[in-house]
Amino acid sequence: MAQPAGDLARPGPADILKLLAPYPGRAAMATRIALICALTAFVTSAYGTPEAAISAYVVFFLNRPDRVLSVILSSALLVLVTVMIGLVTVVAMFALDDPMWRVACITGLSFGLLFVTSASKLRPVGAILAMIVGFALDELGSVPFGEVATRALLYVWLMVAIPVGISIGVNLLIAPSPRKLAGRALAKRLRLAAQSLVEPEATADALSACLREGDAEIGTWLKLSVVDGSSVRDDVGPLRQAVSSTLTILVAADLAVREPSGRLPASFAAPVAETLENMARMLEAGGYPVDIELKLPSVTELTPLARLVVGDLQNAITRFAVVEAQADVEGEGKVETHTLTAARTQPQTNVEGAGKVETDALTQAQVEASTTPPPANKRGGFFLPDAFTNPEHVRYALKTTVAAMFCYLLYSQINWPGIHTCFITVYMVSLGTTAETVEKMTLRIAGCLVGALLGIAAIVFVTPVLTSVAGLMTLVLVGAWLSAWIAFGSPRMAYAGFQIALVFFMCVLQGAAPGYDLTLARDRTIGILIGNVVVYLVFTRVWPVTVAARIDAGLATLRQQWERLVALPDAVSRRAQAASAMAQCGALEQDIALMHYEPSWVRPEAQWIAERRSALAKLDALEGPMFLLAERRPGDAAIDGWLKRAMDGIPLPSAETGAKITPSPVAPNAALPEAAANDDIRTALLRLGDARLTQLEHAASDDAAKGLATHAPA
Repeated sequence: MAQPAGDLARPGPADILKLLAPYPGRAAMATRIALICALTAFVTSAYGTPEAAISAYVVFFLNRPDRVLSVILSSALLVLVTVMIGLVTVVAMFALDDPMWRVACITGLSFGLLFVTSASKLRPVGAILAMIVGFALDELGSVPFGEVATRALLYVWLMVAIPVGISIGVNLLIAPSPRKLAGRALAKRLRLAAQSLVEPEATADALSACLREGDAEIGTWLKLSVVDGSSVRDDVGPLRQAVSSTLTILVAADLAVREPSGRLPASFAAPVAETLENMARMLEAGGYPVDIELKLPSVTELTPLARLVVGDLQNAITRFAVVEAQADVEGEGKVETHTLTAARTQPQTNVEGAGKVETDALTQAQVEASTTPPPANKRGGFFLPDAFTNPEHVRYALKTTVAAMFCYLLYSQINWPGIHTCFITVYMVSLGTTAETVEKMTLRIAGCLVGALLGIAAIVFVTPVLTSVAGLMTLVLVGAWLSAWIAFGSPRMAYAGFQIALVFFMCVLQGAAPGYDLTLARDRTIGILIGNVVVYLVFTRVWPVTVAARIDAGLATLRQQWERLVALPDAVSRRAQAASAMAQCGALEQDIALMHYEPSWVRPEAQWIAERRSALAKLDALEGPMFLLAERRPGDAAIDGWLKRAMDGIPLPSAETGAKITPSPVAPNAALPEAAANDDIRTALLRLGDARLTQLEHAASDDAAKGLATHAPA
């Protein structure tokens, strides 16, 4: 089973080492980021543009694993910054000579941009824009006349334009394509499933974490692969089917790992693992396997759960990229299904027997329009549905603006401009909930100390021996690589990596040439710490927002997702819904873990947390049985009974629902092995779900009894 949610927020030394461990693509991503930062340092040094540290730091926000999203994000940010600079230019015409008007304009623009950040899809970059606008107006306040102000605005634009231009160029040259990343992700999952069949104890946690990732990112990569030409349209259908089949393989492997009675003998596990390994190599090579044959011994001597695992694995492997076309789900959910041979527009490969690989000839097969997956739910507009009704958006904008303006007035009134980084830090640290803000602040303080240590060490021991801009580029390259390794690893440590980069750049990039001023490094580090403390005090004392409401809403949505899954008669939609529900469960586990960061006056009572944690643990335990039962018997009433039992006693808000789908009688899929429809397998799944629920209920009762005994009066 998954790690208890309450323990997720307390990583020990061993956990930190795991979070720092390499994975495919991590070193390449860190190297790409470091190269862009080094080139940015070179350009800013060559042209003498101010705030080179900010230019290098912006690189961390511009890049994603694939080249398409990186280029799109860089271009979009440059357009937004250009618009913001134009807005600042207009505002500066009226507020440049009057300090009071300048402060009022910074406050008003900050509040407006932060409100839009919280209430719209601008969330990823809105705080950065607010910071740039405020910082630009602040810098304009120190210029003597208009011509210098115009030049200062140009430098602010160059501060972003330089890293944007370099990022686009480097990404177009060396960043991986979305198709390559999708193939790599699928290969990783297949290899993990293969390893779990052979070494079940060693892969339990990794398998659970893989299921928590969901399929959304891979689906995005497949869409983008058509945009950049790394995939032809005829390949998208088979690859989407491969994603669907991979989920079935992972769930079957997870059942074999969790349940001793579901584990496969070596005569079954070895050929399946070998075939999965060969399929993984094909996906990494840029193709996808078709016409797979998997010969296995007779399953008559196996337990029902083991037969279930074998049947699901064999069906998912042999039909790995065979597209199943669905008609749109409407009204009562009538669905017609037929199969199509996977299109082969690139050289593909066959798998026969226990993993024999042969190269298939090039063929062209036109996939009919009916192979298009069911349309997704309509997305909303730019603003969130509750943008103008939820007071939390206004409160977030107001709290962040107050914290930022306090820092601005602080260093302005005491005439200590060296700590202006406190103003920047406020925008970087502030998040919607108290727990997220405190977690981010904790990681940033740790990262700040590490970055300051590295930066000061570089100033003392490295900078004095630098004789050229090449040496400075090398220093930036090393620091950026170490920061990017952390920042683009686990989300649980990412913010520490961002902070290490910011402080390190602030220390070593002091101008057009290598800097030796330790006072500058000291002041900037103090400013970052002050900004973190101010944000903590504001967000924990003024309208603190707990994650409790989000957890209840998430649990309601999760239950709705499983109810909807049960009603879906076709396999592709059902698997996509299951992947989404598993990812939602992982997000809720992280939310419950975040409560560890909430102060006692914000955090809900221990009983409330225990009840939600217990419900989430039950839903986690039921994921496999519910999915496997729904695969065989869509609309089985036992699943609804499990859901009611898991959520018993927890009042939840009503989740927004789309059009309700009523399950229609669906015959067992003819492609499934005959054993899959046997009653003994259904009985085994029902017993498995009931046993897991009973075990968790007994554990919850024992914990409650211990709690009463602990708090009983003496």
